[in-house]
Amino acid sequence: MPASSPSKQIAIVGAGICGLCTALGLAKQGHKVTVYERDDPLPDGGPDEIFFEWLRRGASQFRHPHAFLAVMSNLLTEQFPDLIDNFWQAGARKVSFQEMLPPALSLTYTPAPEDDALWLMMCRRATMEMVLRRYALQQPNLTIASGIRVNAMLTERLGGRPQITGLTIQDRARNAQPFNIKADIVIDAAGRGSPFKRWFQQAGLVIKTESHDAGIVYYTRHYQFKPGFDEPKRDGKTRSAGDLGYLKYGVFPGSGGHFAVILCVPCMDTILHDAVKDDATFDRICSAIPGLQPWLGTNQAVATTASFGMGNIKAVWHDFSDGEQPLLLNYYAVGDASVRTNPLYGRGCSTGAIHSKILTDVLSQDQDPVTAAKQFAEQTRKQLRPIWQASLDEDRTGIKRAETILNASKASRTLTLKKRFAIAYSDALTRSTQIHLRVFRGAFRTFNLMELPGAFLKDISTQALIFWTLIRYGAENKKARVVPGPDRDQMIASLQPETTQRAA
Repeated sequence: MPASSPSKQIAIVGAGICGLCTALGLAKQGHKVTVYERDDPLPDGGPDEIFFEWLRRGASQFRHPHAFLAVMSNLLTEQFPDLIDNFWQAGARKVSFQEMLPPALSLTYTPAPEDDALWLMMCRRATMEMVLRRYALQQPNLTIASGIRVNAMLTERLGGRPQITGLTIQDRARNAQPFNIKADIVIDAAGRGSPFKRWFQQAGLVIKTESHDAGIVYYTRHYQFKPGFDEPKRDGKTRSAGDLGYLKYGVFPGSGGHFAVILCVPCMDTILHDAVKDDATFDRICSAIPGLQPWLGTNQAVATTASFGMGNIKAVWHDFSDGEQPLLLNYYAVGDASVRTNPLYGRGCSTGAIHSKILTDVLSQDQDPVTAAKQFAEQTRKQLRPIWQASLDEDRTGIKRAETILNASKASRTLTLKKRFAIAYSDALTRSTQIHLRVFRGAFRTFNLMELPGAFLKDISTQALIFWTLIRYGAENKKARVVPGPDRDQMIASLQPETTQRAA
């Protein structure tokens, strides 16, 4: 820890991925960190036992698939170099840049130095939390208090401004009497259901919130390959993730032959919404999608869970200031407690890791609470707002596309010249990522949040390749975005008679 940054007593509410990353970073600086988590302690056992047996009511996405992007993988490696081997020992997989190349590009691939950093970690969230928590329990200056309910925040005024000074907590399992604990700093990593929003309101502190509904629900089902079957090889003929317009799907490979499938449908599509809730029709939908058939066809995998869903999917941005000053000194919200994007895009854990690093960097400096809060807010907006806005734009595009399909209005819609060019350019960009390594590399950096969204498009050479593709292939480029699969009417027909009976 820098000599100029004295050790502080820090309380963190929430022992999810973002809370643990923040705790590890601050404990490494020499702060005395206690993490308060309402759920039960991590049980004994390996990844399968943790996934199937650990009750994580406080993490609504605990059993849904996750993507641990390059930005998060690199941040963990850089901050905690002795941690990363623990993931490999737990069965996590490192997926390299070269493994993600389209087949056409892999034949002529020439490595670049930056490619070494463009790797993803593939494992279940349960495995990620298991490894992080066991590592955290071994660190000095860091305590995890599980089974603890946080009932209230304690505040007082400092120079005329409110500041947080501690928490009222209670041992949930023993049903003991609540008691107060003091803290120099309190960090809210309690996720999208954080109780601090309610406490702020009760204290007359108005949080400015932007909230936009994504208009979707998504359902997950986990599977495991039967003995003798392996994960299908990528051949470029089918896509294990894609958008059919009325339905998005994706496969998330895990370890030990485990994998998960998600199906995402618009809330307004009541027929498909009902269908994905049911195990049998969930599987029938999967069997109708060419990109999923190599994973689930020929009776090669067995389901290990029922179909289960997640709704209330929103893009949310909280501003904890009154425009000039922080609302509550020495309080910081990280991850979903502050910034939330559509989990369909797999950015949540990675933006949480970025947010954690922003905060640990700010708190490594010895500065007054107002300056620290302003710096944290400024860096949050600078580094996370573009990602949040890009996710929101994707949500809005998806809503419009779904409305068009459901209303059967596509044929009657007149497109402006500007809109037609935008579609043609988007098609050329998609095609370019499949045939030009430079464009694919840039898009992959953006996907992995290694740079701000769309930054690679400012490169002159990249622009030239996209425009060349636009001119060279013209209308053929739209084939690049076409994902093989049935249209909505065909999909619904394939679900008969179950869907008809339910709809009636």
